[in-house]
Amino acid sequence: MTETRHLLVDRQASIVTVTLNRPEQRNALSLPLMLELTEVLQDIAGSDARGVILAANGPVFSAGHHFADMAGKSHDEVRALFRICTEMMDCVQALPQPVVARVQGLATAAGCQLVATCDLAVAGASAGFALPGGKGALFCHTPLVAVARNLGRKRALELAMTGDPIDARTAADWGLVNRVVPDDQLEAATLDLITRATRGEAGSKGSGKQAYYQQIELPQSAAYARAGDVMAENAVGAAAQDSFRAFLDKRKH
Repeated sequence: MTETRHLLVDRQASIVTVTLNRPEQRNALSLPLMLELTEVLQDIAGSDARGVILAANGPVFSAGHHFADMAGKSHDEVRALFRICTEMMDCVQALPQPVVARVQGLATAAGCQLVATCDLAVAGASAGFALPGGKGALFCHTPLVAVARNLGRKRALELAMTGDPIDARTAADWGLVNRVVPDDQLEAATLDLITRATRGEAGSKGSGKQAYYQQIELPQSAAYARAGDVMAENAVGAAAQDSFRAFLDKRKH
């Protein structure tokens, strides 16, 4: 694994927990942290790990972009920063392993984007979520891309235009997180979800995740065509064929 300065990386059995570890900076997604997280995720992608938990230390899950990376910078420099952020977010969804966000505090702006980008998310009851740019001078354009793919349009625009935070229960009702649990049950609930999400054959799970993200934005006919191609490829593979034979042999007896 990559040596880390901004993250903690811990593997227990087949599950890797990656923890944002800059609580003094409210776990802001600074340029060094984003580059480090991307490299760690790429390492995990090539490993035999079955699942990933993305967590954070401190009272804030992530406050989003580090303003010091943008203050006094040129358009090209800031555009490059957002490109690196997009690459990091895309890496989360390109990973063959399921990724679950474990949200213990406030997730704002690009921090909220990171939660929305993860495949699954569990929030503690005291967690909160916001796209605060609507209250200030920098609208949350890029965070809204991921958030709007989790919520209905009116909900997404309410978050972005008002800048007001929503609590964990509202986030679950709106579809931003899968479930909300008491804070003292957050670790156990997240482990339970990632354990259930990693059942089955790893290769099939990985291709299923990646095919989902490919087809979800396509028109229905194109989505069925893409999903059918992937499912057919999986069905003729050794793992699926073995399971078919085992099932049919059991039925014979």
